[in-house]
Amino acid sequence: MTAQIIDGKAVAANVRAEVGKAVAERVAAGKSRPGLATVLVGDDPASHVYVSSKRKACAELGIESFGFELPADATQDKVEGLVSELNADPRVHGILVQLPLPSHLDEEKVLRAISIEKDVDGFHPINIGRLAQKGRDPLFVPCTPAGSLVLAQTVIPKLEGCNAVVLGRSNIVGMPVALLLVRANATVTICHSRTKDLPSVVRQADVLIAAVGRPNMVKGSWVKPGAVVIDVGINRIEDPTHPKGSRLVGDVDFEEVKEVAGAITPVPGGVGPMTIAMLMQNTLRGAELSDK
Repeated sequence: MTAQIIDGKAVAANVRAEVGKAVAERVAAGKSRPGLATVLVGDDPASHVYVSSKRKACAELGIESFGFELPADATQDKVEGLVSELNADPRVHGILVQLPLPSHLDEEKVLRAISIEKDVDGFHPINIGRLAQKGRDPLFVPCTPAGSLVLAQTVIPKLEGCNAVVLGRSNIVGMPVALLLVRANATVTICHSRTKDLPSVVRQADVLIAAVGRPNMVKGSWVKPGAVVIDVGINRIEDPTHPKGSRLVGDVDFEEVKEVAGAITPVPGGVGPMTIAMLMQNTLRGAELSDK
C-alpha cells in the first residue's frame, strides 16, 4: 500500500489564511500592523532567495516587511548595532537574522542580541532554554521544527505514547524538534552518524523526523510499516534527465519509503512551505505580545 502524501503546501496555505485573517482583524480594530525585519549579511544566493520568499509572504498577508542588507565584511558591532536599533523600533515585532552568517561573525552573540519578545526564529538561548524545561514555555518556537510537528499531527493528532525518532541533532531542526516531541509526550530517540545500527533504531519509529542533510539516506528497509515520515532534508543532486540538470531530494528515499510508510512528506512541497507559514504566525504573535 502506497503511503498517504502529506501536502505541506495545503497545510501551510491554511495556516497563512488564518494569519492573514487575524492581521486584517487587528488592523481593523486599530491595533498595530505586525512588522517583520529581515537582516541579511553577505551575498549568499540561497539566503537571498529565502529572504525574498519571506518578504513576499509578508506582503500577501498584510504584514509590514523591513529588509536590511549588510556587506559580507560587516563587523560584529555593526550587525549587533542594527539588531539593537530594531529591538527599539515599535514598528518591528519580529527580527530574523538570516543564517548562516559569514564565518568571522559570532552567530551566538548576534542571536543573543535579539530581544526575546521579537525572536520569531525561536533561536534565542532563553527561548530554547525554556523549550527544554518542563513547566516553562518559550515565547517563540523555531519555525521548521514547529511546522514539522504540525504536519505529523495531521496524521496523528495526539502523539502521546508514540515512539518518535529524530535523525539528526542540529541546533536548527534536530534538537528543537526532539524537545517539541517530548512536550507532546512522545517517547523520543535522537540518533546520528555515531548511532550503532542506525537502521534498526530508525525502524522503531512510529514517527520519524529526518533532518540529517544527506540525500536519500533513509531507505525503505529502515522504516517501520505504517510509520509517519517527515522529511526535513533539502538536497540538490545531479540528474541529467531533469531540465535543469539537477533536482531537489530529501533525506529520505521517497520512492522506496512511500511503499512502506503510512504517510510521508514530499520534497519539495512538504516541510518547506510550513517554515514560512510558521514564521508568519510567529510574527503575528510578536505583535500580540506588544499589546500587553
